[in-house]
Amino acid sequence: MSGTIAQEIETRLRDTFASARIEVINDSAQHHGHAGDDGSGESHFTVVIEADAFTGVSRLQRQRMVLAALGDIPGQRVHALAIKASAPEE
Repeated sequence: MSGTIAQEIETRLRDTFASARIEVINDSAQHHGHAGDDGSGESHFTVVIEADAFTGVSRLQRQRMVLAALGDIPGQRVHALAIKASAPEE
């Protein structure tokens, strides 16, 4: 993780999923010069999150929960966000 958007992503997720295991990976360097690369070095991210809140919840609903926690970041402030959401013991 690096940069201000990465830190904001982690902060917003921790505010919503307090006891979660969270990893924010900046993938922007792999997309340099591609569509959506704004030159900021903070355009593409992967979020790996394991939270109790995802127990018994479908993959789609998990994605929606993460997106709701992130607000205006996905699609407006970053070009691409991959989400790997799981419950403990998965």
